[in-house]
Amino acid sequence: MKSSKLIMGCLATLGLTAGIAVAQDNVDRDAIAERLKPVGDLCMQGEDCGTAMASNGGGSSDSGSASSDIDGGSIYGNVCAACHESGAAGAPIRGDEDAWSERTGKGFETLLSHSINGFNAMPARGGNPNLSDEEMQAATAYLVEPVMDVPDLGGSESASEDAASEDEMAATEEASQQDMASTEDSAGDAPSHAGIDGEAIYNQVCMACHNTGAAGAPVRGEADQWSARLEKGMATLYDHSINGFNAMPAKGGNPNLSDDEVKAATDYLVEAVQ
Repeated sequence: MKSSKLIMGCLATLGLTAGIAVAQDNVDRDAIAERLKPVGDLCMQGEDCGTAMASNGGGSSDSGSASSDIDGGSIYGNVCAACHESGAAGAPIRGDEDAWSERTGKGFETLLSHSINGFNAMPARGGNPNLSDEEMQAATAYLVEPVMDVPDLGGSESASEDAASEDEMAATEEASQQDMASTEDSAGDAPSHAGIDGEAIYNQVCMACHNTGAAGAPVRGEADQWSARLEKGMATLYDHSINGFNAMPAKGGNPNLSDDEVKAATDYLVEAVQ
């Protein structure tokens, strides 16, 4: 009888010990797995990083409010802050009411259209073509929220429509200006900017980019860089210089220049390759 009790006691002890060991092993495995869990997801260049970042933020999955789930502040910090925190290239600084007063009067849809499609010196989508319209809406909302009430647009279709209208108007205006320039040239009269010192204006305003190639500007005297541009004609080059084109701001960033002064500076810029 005593031997039987002793045997049963040993078996019970062994079972309890094994159970504790298994439980401890499970606890250790869970702890190890938790410690080894990745701290984040890797987003490679070229991927839609803004969307990945937003989807990992734990927001609502309702597709109807996708833009409200996107972290516009993070996109702004990664893409837009370089100019809108420093004022580079004439960008209005976030929170500066004086700089934004005229712009906000155009409405949020117009500002969003400019963000998506580019405007003056600002490239389309802040220079990151991988950003979606919804991400641009979130970043734009974060940019302007200190200075205006941001409406809940629920998408960017209206912005795209506005952009199409603006593009049509710009194309019509450019064609009109080219027709006017052609008429002036065919008249045989001296151009209105004759006698203006274009070289002096170029050295004060234009040389910062066109002597260095900054922001992709064609360098003065580099025939290869100018060949395709010259084929468009001087009327087009005048128009781009006066009204801005791609990264080049209107009138080289100096709105005090007259159209004739800009034309004279343009003549000096291209005469080395004509």
